[in-house]
Amino acid sequence: MTKQAWKQTVVITGAGSGFGAALALKYARAGWDVAVTDIDKDRAEQTLSDLSEPGGKGFAMRLDITNADEWQQLNDAVMTRWGGLQLLINNAGVATAGNIEDTSIEDWLWVLDINLMGVVRGCRQFVGTMKKQGGGHIVNVSSFAGLAGLPFVSSYGVAKAGVVALSEALRAEMHPFGVGVTVVCPAFVKTALLDTFRTNEEGTKDLVSKWMETSRVTSEQVADEIIKAVEKNKFLLLTHTHTRIAWRLKRWLPERYFKSVLATQKS
Repeated sequence: MTKQAWKQTVVITGAGSGFGAALALKYARAGWDVAVTDIDKDRAEQTLSDLSEPGGKGFAMRLDITNADEWQQLNDAVMTRWGGLQLLINNAGVATAGNIEDTSIEDWLWVLDINLMGVVRGCRQFVGTMKKQGGGHIVNVSSFAGLAGLPFVSSYGVAKAGVVALSEALRAEMHPFGVGVTVVCPAFVKTALLDTFRTNEEGTKDLVSKWMETSRVTSEQVADEIIKAVEKNKFLLLTHTHTRIAWRLKRWLPERYFKSVLATQKS
């Protein structure tokens, strides 16, 4: 990440829990000023309170990432307090599951507006500032579902695939201005994602909860990997070993990968 003369500042969306809260704490411990945002202001305030223990500085705001006015209010607060922004982490998101035939259009629009257009809004809000600064970094949290082409999570996967495509384009557009881009594609980790989970498939939520609970990767570990990726200006971050293997298989042997997906459905 390009280093600037001004102080280190970071905006994190969805920072009331999970990756966002872990990132806020770690950046605060490293001496950064942190803008803690979440659609639940109480959770944002709690994270900010937690930051005060390691000596962190910053502020908390409610942010509905589907609301352009609230993005503008955040921008105004950032510019008034800091005069610029070093790092934007678009982390907030929701989850859906179900097949293409039965997933409602309402759920499609809901997940696309939050998981894809919420990231678009965040990038559009701050890229101009970073271009003028001549540096900065943007982290967009996608999912391995955005790369995997998995069945029965189609609406979620399409939204997250859009985040990957957006990040690829943004990386090229911002390169001449010294602004780095990282897209993060984690697999299952225990977070609060199921609080707003939507599905029409009976038993799916319990199954996903089990996968989250048994994951060997924690939110804190993902946060550490994101911080390292930003420091190294790494573009694609796969946080789980098995997804790195699967991604290589899909790229190099796509038909074999497809057969593995079909085999997973039968198991």
